[in-house]
Amino acid sequence: MLVSDALAQRRQQMPSRSEQPGGEAPPPRQQEKNFPFDASWTIRQMNGKPVTGYRATLKVDSNLRGTGFGGCNTFSASAYPLRQQAFAVGPIAVTKMACDKGASDFERSYLMALRTARQWDLVEGRLVLKTGSGEIRFDRGI
Repeated sequence: MLVSDALAQRRQQMPSRSEQPGGEAPPPRQQEKNFPFDASWTIRQMNGKPVTGYRATLKVDSNLRGTGFGGCNTFSASAYPLRQQAFAVGPIAVTKMACDKGASDFERSYLMALRTARQWDLVEGRLVLKTGSGEIRFDRGI
């Protein structure tokens, strides 16, 4: 018997890692998603509550610039989709339009949530940003 034949026969007799006691097969690698640059998004939910009466948007371009409308003012900031679907937003610059109290309060909440975004995901064609206090869900805009 040749050495290679003996090795082949021994390999056939050995149980695979998943068949060994206490041995688990490694989990399948999840394919990394690509962030949807240059797509426009409109807010639908913030922290589990539907957003009605206010419109807020977000767009992140391929130069890592996030822009949008917060409910009263336009804004811009550096926005970094990172590896493993991490997300970071730099300081936000906002125009200074006069708004009613409700719009100002909504905008402040939206921009604070956006600033604390830590993860992103695409779920059923919607953008989801996980923030320090919950999540923001967006539908694709026009």
